Formats: sequence, C-alpha cells, structure tokens
Amino acid sequence: MVMNALALLFTPTTLGVMLACALYGLVIGAIPGFSAAMAVALMVPVSYFLDPVPALAGVVTLCAMGIFSGDIPGALLRIPGTPASAAYVDESYRMTQKGQAGLALGTGLVCSSIGGIFGSIVLIFAAPSLGNLALQFSSVEYFWLACMGLTAAIAVSQGSTAKGVVSLSLGLLIAMVGLDPVSGQPRFAFGTEYLSGGLGFIPVLIGLFALSEVFRFALSPKGDELAPVGKLDDVFRGVLSEIKRMGFQILQGCGIGTLVGAIPGAGADIASYIAYASTKKQSRHPEKFGTGIVDGIASASAANNASIGGALVPATVFGIPGDSLTAVIIGVLYMKGLNPGPTVFLTQGDLITAVFLAFLLANILIVPFGYLAIRIFRHILAVPRTILMPLIIAACIIGAFAVENTVFAVVTMLCAGILGFFMEENGFPLAPAILGVVLAPIVEENFLNTLVKSNGDMLVFFSRPIALALAVITIAIWVVPPLLALLRRNKGRVKST
Repeated sequence: MVMNALALLFTPTTLGVMLACALYGLVIGAIPGFSAAMAVALMVPVSYFLDPVPALAGVVTLCAMGIFSGDIPGALLRIPGTPASAAYVDESYRMTQKGQAGLALGTGLVCSSIGGIFGSIVLIFAAPSLGNLALQFSSVEYFWLACMGLTAAIAVSQGSTAKGVVSLSLGLLIAMVGLDPVSGQPRFAFGTEYLSGGLGFIPVLIGLFALSEVFRFALSPKGDELAPVGKLDDVFRGVLSEIKRMGFQILQGCGIGTLVGAIPGAGADIASYIAYASTKKQSRHPEKFGTGIVDGIASASAANNASIGGALVPATVFGIPGDSLTAVIIGVLYMKGLNPGPTVFLTQGDLITAVFLAFLLANILIVPFGYLAIRIFRHILAVPRTILMPLIIAACIIGAFAVENTVFAVVTMLCAGILGFFMEENGFPLAPAILGVVLAPIVEENFLNTLVKSNGDMLVFFSRPIALALAVITIAIWVVPPLLALLRRNKGRVKST
C-alpha cells in the first residue's frame, strides 16, 4: 500500500500542485485576516479541476504552510497572520524588539515542522485509535476542555492576574453578543440586526492586535518610530541549541496539539494557548514569559501544526471535522468521491495513504519554503513606518471585509482596535480576551446542552470517566496555586513572628 501511495504522490502533477499551494499558503497565511481556512476555501473551486491525489495533496500542503506563515507578521509587526499565531505573538514581537527576530522566526519555523511531522506520523499510524478517543467526547467533555482553556487564558496573561481576569471577561462579553446558541434569543443586540448576528472573531482579532498597533504608532511622540524592531539576522543561528534545551517542552506541545486537534471543535488556536500555558506553568522562570524568550514560542508553534494532523484523524476516519479547516477538507474529500469513514482505508487505501504522506512531505518542506518566505518578508523591516502603517490598515480592512462581506465587520474591527489600544495603554493583556472570544461559545453551548439533556442535574458533569479526569485537572489548576500561595504566606508569617 505504501509503495502504491508513493507512486501516486511522486508524479510531476502532484508535486507541481504542492509547490504552487505551498507558495500560495505562505502568502495568504502572512496576510492578517486571511486565515488558513479561508485559503483552503478559496482553493476548492480550483481543486474541482484536479485529480483526487493532486487536489488533496495541494490542500494539506496549503494548510501546513498557512498555519506557519501566520508567525511572520506576528514577529515583525505584532499582527498574527492567523488566529493560531495569537498565543505567542507578544513573545515573538518582544524578541524582535530585542534584535532577535531571526531566532524567534527560526525557532517557530523548525518547531512548526517538528510538530507537523509528529502529527503526520500519528495520523499515519494511529488514526483509528485517536478517532475512537475523539468519539468518546460528549458535550460534558467539551465543556471541561473549554474550561481548561479558559484557565490557560489566565496563565498566558502577563503581570496582574486581576487584569488577566478582566481581559478574559471582556472577551467572554464580546462572544455573548448575538443569538443564544440554544434558545436562539438575541442578547446585547439592542434591537439592531447587525449585532444579532454576533461580532466576528476575525475582525475582533485584527482590531485588537493590528489596529491597536497602528493607533499606538499614530499617537507615539516620535511619529515615525514605534519601537526598535532590531535586525533580522541568520534565521537558524542558535536554533539547534535552543531546540535541544527545550526538547521535552516541544514534544509536549506536539502531544497537546495532536490530542486537542483530534477533538472536534477545538483547533490550532486552542492547542497553541494550552501548550503555551503548560510550558509557562512548568518553567522555573514564568515571570520571563511575555518579555521575549524562546520558551514561549517553541511548544506553542509545535502544537499549531501538530493539531492539523490530529484534526485530520476524525475527518478521515469518521467524517467529523476537527475544526473549520478540516470541515473544508471533508468537502473536498466528498467532491472527489472519497466518503470519509472507517471503510475509506479499505476501499481507497492507496489514495488516502498518499494524502497522509503528502501532509508529511509538506511539513518537511516547511523548513526550506518557510526560510524563503522569511527572507522575502524581512524587507518589511526596511519600510518606513509612515508608509507601512497605511498599508497595514488597507490589509486589515480587506481581511475583515473578506470574512463576512459586510461593512459592519470593518466597524467591528475599528471598535476592537480602539478597545485594544486602551487595554494595552492601561496594562491589560490582549491574549486572554482573544481566547475568551474563542472559547465562550464552546463553554456556553456545551453547558446548556448538557443541562437540557440531564434535566438540570449538575452531577452529570462528573459522571463520565474522561469528564471526571478533566474536571479534576481543571479544578486542581484553579484551587491548588491559591492554596500554595496561602500556605507560603502563613509559613512566612510564622517565621517572622
């Protein structure tokens, strides 16, 4: 089967399509607002005219390249190209300000490739097993997983924990605008049809990170300088030693990304936040996170690309999309006559194996193609900010409008930009707000659906083994750190007396 799959993969047509999709994915992923899912969606009409293997190989290559390239504007401009890059955008930008842009991007590049290769290997050898695990998740498990993600939001915030909680609460409030997910009743719509549809995630993301940066530049005293961005030196200098030092954290990020990606409804953005928070919790110097250290980039970027391999497991084995990205991929599978499900390995084993091997090859190619993209986009550093900022505004408007095709999306982006500017000016971190917007619908919908199914019985949240394990871990994360801090204070008081 493997030899037949390799014969299908290594043809001039398939390799040519993968090459074109790699370049396309790198460009689209680096534009704020143009997520990998949008790039894949735009690829669907083209894939209609291609044979199954070139079409699917091109799509998975596009996914891998698009997820990584979102790191590039994040490091250079503090604007995440894709939502998956938002978890560590502050970390990479702080490194750029310290003159370590090459190390930040090089570490993200290599770790993205490692994570993608890990996810590909898991996809090839453990797809049925991981698919069965994903099917064990009901609304109860999704609820606790999302709660764990909300906990990660506080962990990734810098400075005051109270300000992190306020930022998270703002994100939850933004996500609640629109229709109730269960009853369909409008909330915070104020009688307008624009708000009844909710506030789009991509416009909010672009506004908080991109427009707030533009406002900060416009109001800065020097006018033409925002901060020293440093010099983009050799991309791979010092990367190997850092990867050796953080081998366990990177491997942990790969595992988190694969498992979270395999859970329907999760995705790369949640995986990267959880990986970042986990690494910070285990660090001997958590206070350094957010100041520009490699530790905050490695595991989260590995989790990003590993999550794609995890999300492809339920997509191919059961036809259940792991996220919006794999939802589009399932559409392409159906369009090409491949009905996702356990029988696909029996009826179309050679073809589906060729697609898995294409995803593995794509993640190997991330290193040379990503290096090429970094070398091209490095010229952004040489562009005067008085020219660059208007171009960023134009890209932001196009990105926000392209998502929803409404002027209201641009208005949402503008309001989010003003909010993000005032938040950062007063020391409120942006990352918890973004994660609150992502996770609030998952928490609310699964909480309400579970209560409806159980007739209001709260014990149902602890009635299943996996749910109980997630509940114990989540509650322990909430309770144990305050208790330890309290014990340390009491111990210090006893010693002082």
